[in-house]
Amino acid sequence: MYKLTNLYIMDIFANLRSMPKVSATYAKQNFAAMLDQAQREPVRIQRHDRDVAVLLSAAEYARVREFRIKELVKISEEAGRYAESQGLTDQILQQILADEK
Repeated sequence: MYKLTNLYIMDIFANLRSMPKVSATYAKQNFAAMLDQAQREPVRIQRHDRDVAVLLSAAEYARVREFRIKELVKISEEAGRYAESQGLTDQILQQILADEK
């Protein structure tokens, strides 16, 4: 599970360097063109030679978001299984949470 996440993150960083980049001024002056380009590939936007944003299509954003949700569910399930294997029960959890109040 973690290996998949790490591979995905490494892929994002590798693609960040290879994706097209434009200045914030250019993006502002050519916003319609940027929206069109983002439908084909993510576009890195820079200000003072620093990355400040990545413009991507709604479809790509939905794909990334879905992946992150699935990863969160997997990690939560794994944490739950580990907690159970260590003897954590619903009753103990309720006691711990009640002590926090």
